[in-house]
Amino acid sequence: MSTLLYRLGKLAYRARGRFLIGWVVVLVAVGGLLALNPPQTSTEFSIPGTASQEVMDKLQASMPSSSGTSVSIVLVAPSGERVDTPDRVAAIADATTGVYDNRYVVDPAGASSGDTGSEDTSGSGETGSDGAASDLAAAMAPAGDITVGPLMDGDTPVSGVQVASNGSMAMFSFQLSDNPFALPGGTTDAIVEQFDEVTGTGLTVLPSSSLSQEIESPMGPREAVGLLIAAIVLFVTLGTLRVAGMPLLTAIVGVGVGVGTAYALSGVIAMTSMTPILALMIGLAVGMDYALFIVNRARRLIMDKGLTAAEAVPRAVATAGSAVFFAGLTVMVALAGLSIIGVDFLTTMALVAAGTVLIAVLIALTLLPALLGFVGEHVVSPQQRAKHEARAARVEASSDHRAHGLAVRWATWVSRRRWWVTGGAVVVLLALAVPFTRMDLNLPSDGTANLSTTARQSYDAVTHGFGEGFNGPLVVVAESDQPFTGDSLTAVKTTLVDVDHVTGVIPSGLSQDGRTAVFSVIPDAGPTAQTTVDLVHELRSPDLSSAAGATLGVTGAAAINIDMSGILGDALVPYIIVIVVISLIILLLVFRSIFVPLTATLGFVLTIGGALGMTTAVFQWGWLHQVLGFDTPGPILSFLPMIITGILYGLAMDYQMFVVSSMRESHVHGHPGVAGVIDGFRSASRVVVAAAIIMVSVFGGFIFADDAMIKQIGFALAFGILIDAFVVRMTLIPAVMAIAGEKAWWLPRWLDRVVPNLDVEGDKLVRTLEAQERAAAREAEPVSV
Repeated sequence: MSTLLYRLGKLAYRARGRFLIGWVVVLVAVGGLLALNPPQTSTEFSIPGTASQEVMDKLQASMPSSSGTSVSIVLVAPSGERVDTPDRVAAIADATTGVYDNRYVVDPAGASSGDTGSEDTSGSGETGSDGAASDLAAAMAPAGDITVGPLMDGDTPVSGVQVASNGSMAMFSFQLSDNPFALPGGTTDAIVEQFDEVTGTGLTVLPSSSLSQEIESPMGPREAVGLLIAAIVLFVTLGTLRVAGMPLLTAIVGVGVGVGTAYALSGVIAMTSMTPILALMIGLAVGMDYALFIVNRARRLIMDKGLTAAEAVPRAVATAGSAVFFAGLTVMVALAGLSIIGVDFLTTMALVAAGTVLIAVLIALTLLPALLGFVGEHVVSPQQRAKHEARAARVEASSDHRAHGLAVRWATWVSRRRWWVTGGAVVVLLALAVPFTRMDLNLPSDGTANLSTTARQSYDAVTHGFGEGFNGPLVVVAESDQPFTGDSLTAVKTTLVDVDHVTGVIPSGLSQDGRTAVFSVIPDAGPTAQTTVDLVHELRSPDLSSAAGATLGVTGAAAINIDMSGILGDALVPYIIVIVVISLIILLLVFRSIFVPLTATLGFVLTIGGALGMTTAVFQWGWLHQVLGFDTPGPILSFLPMIITGILYGLAMDYQMFVVSSMRESHVHGHPGVAGVIDGFRSASRVVVAAAIIMVSVFGGFIFADDAMIKQIGFALAFGILIDAFVVRMTLIPAVMAIAGEKAWWLPRWLDRVVPNLDVEGDKLVRTLEAQERAAAREAEPVSV
C-alpha cells in the first residue's frame, strides 16, 4: 500500500499542473450540473413497509383527496377580540376561496361524492332513503370533548375553518396535492399571500412549518465561525498562511464536489434536506484533518530527516496517506453499513456522506501533493527550520524529560499511573452515558422550535385555542367488507372516542364504495408525547378493531414519525454490533495485533455511550439550553443514534489510526514497550490535538443553527469527538497500551501467516528507498584502477 501511494504522491508532485487542472475541471462540471438541476430536497421522512405507511398508501389509492399533505394556517385575534366579526369572516372566506382556487390545493367541493357521504351506503345497491342519508350525516358529525366549531359566514360555514369556543382564534386546515418541496417554487408563498387582506383586519396569520418550501442554507454565519476557528488552528499548527491554507482549500474543494453533486442529484433521487448538510459537516471536518495529517508528516520528514520537499511529500503520502486511506475507508464502511437497515432516506443520507469522504481521501492523496509541489521547499520556512534545529539541540543536550515538551510529560505521567488513569477514564465515560438509558426518540415538532419562530407561535396558538392534540392529529382509517351505514359509522366513532387519551374524533371522509371511512383522532397531548405513542399502539390493537366492527389502521405525520422512531431504535444495537465486528477486522489488518483492535473498539463503545448520553441530557432534559440557543427540550432525533454511531466510529478510528500507528512505527524502529508508547505519542499528539480541535470547531458551528435536527447532530458529533480524542485516544489508549507493553503487538503465529502485511507504517518502503539510495551511491563512486 505504501509503495503504491508513494508513486502516486510523486506523480502528483511532479505533474502538479495537470492534477490541479483536473480537479478544477471536476469542480466546474459539478457547478454546471447543479445549474441544470436545482436542489429539490424535502423535510419529510418516511419508511416504506411500516404500518402507518402501508395505511397511507392504501388511502392514497382509494381516497386521494384524504391522503395529501395536511397543512394549516392559524388566525389569531388581538387580546380581548374575536376572529368571527363580519369584516374578518368576509376576509377569511375570500382568502380560503383563493386558496382552493390554487391547482395544488385539494378542494373538498371537488372531491368524489363518496367522500361527502352522499353515495349509497345502505348495502342494498340502491340510493338510500332520506332517513338513511340523515343517519349518515349524523354519523359524520364530530364527537368527544372538542370545543371547536365551524366559522360561519352568515348561515354558511367557511370551508376548512374551525374557530375556538372563545372566538379568539381560528384554524384553516387544508391539503396540498403533494409534498410542498415537490411543488413548483413559490406555490406555498402564493397560498399565504391570499391572507394579506386578513392581516389588514388586525388578525395575526401564522402558517405551520409544513407550509414552507424554503431550503435552509447548509452554511451560514454561525457555521462559518467554526470554520474560522479551524483556520486559526491550522495556522498555529503549520506556522505559515500559505501552508495552513492548503487543508482549508482542499476541504472546500472536496465539499464543493461532494455536496454540489448531492444537490444536483436531488431532483432524481429522493433526498431529505438533512442529507447535503450532513455531507457538508463531514466533508469539511475530514477534509481538513486528512490534509493536516499529510502536510504535518511532510514537514516532520523535512525537519527531522533532512529530506527535500520533492522526496518528503511522496513519503508523507505513502505513510500518513496510508493511515488516511484506511481511516477514510472505516468512515465509508461505517456509513455504508447503514444501508443494511433498509431505510431509504437513511441509506441515501449515509451514501452521500460516504461519497463526500471518498472525495476527501482522493483529494488528500492527489490534489494536496500537487499543491505542495507548487510550494516546494517553502513547506517549511527557513525560520521554522532554524527554530526546530535549536530545539532539537536543547533536547539532545538535556537529560530532563521535561525538555521534550508537554506531550512526553503527559504520556510519561499516564504510563506511570496507567491503572488509575484507565479506571478513572472508564468511570467518567460510563457516567456520561447514564442519560442514554432514558433517551426518547422521535422527530422534533414545532413545539420544540424557538419561541421567536412562526412555527412555534402557530403551535402554541393551536394548543391554547384548540388543545395540543390538534398539532398532531392521528388519521384512523376504518375498512369494512360491506358499505358503512350510519349505525356502523357511529359504532366506529363511539369506539374511538372511548379510548384513553382521545379528546375527540372528527369523521373526515368516506370512499366512493362506502367501505373505507377516515377519521381524525385528536389526542390529549402533543405528537411527541409518550401518551400519544401509547395511543397509536392501542388504536392498532385487534381487540379495538373487533369492538369497532371494522379493521382499523393508523397513519398521519405523527404516526409515521412514531413508527420510524421505533424501527430505528430497535435497529441501533444490531447496527452497533455490526460496527464492532467491522472495527475488529479492519484494525486487525492495519495493526496486526489482537489487543489494539479490542481496546480501540471498547473505547469507541464508551465514546458513543457518552456522546448519546450528553445529547440526551442537553436536548431532552434541557441542560445548557440557554447557552446553546434553544428554548424548549424535546425528543432526540429518531435517526440521530444511527448516524452518530456510523460517523463517530469512522472518525474515532482516524485518531486511533494516527496515535497507535505512530506507536507501532516507534516500536518497529526500536522502541520497546512503554518507551514506544511515549515516543509514538510524542510524534502524533500535536497533530491529533489540532485535528480534534478542527473537527470540534466545524461540528460545533452547527450547534447554533436554527434547525433543531442540525443542532442536535452538530452537538452529538462535536461532543463525541471531544471525548474520544482527549479522553479515549489521548488518555485511555496510552494507559492501556502501557499496561500491555510488548504484549500489545502480539499476534498468534497462525494468524500472522494469514493476515496480509499492509505496511501502513511504510517500513518496507523506507528499506526499499534506502537500498536504492545505497545502490545509487555505489554507482556514483569513482572506479579505482
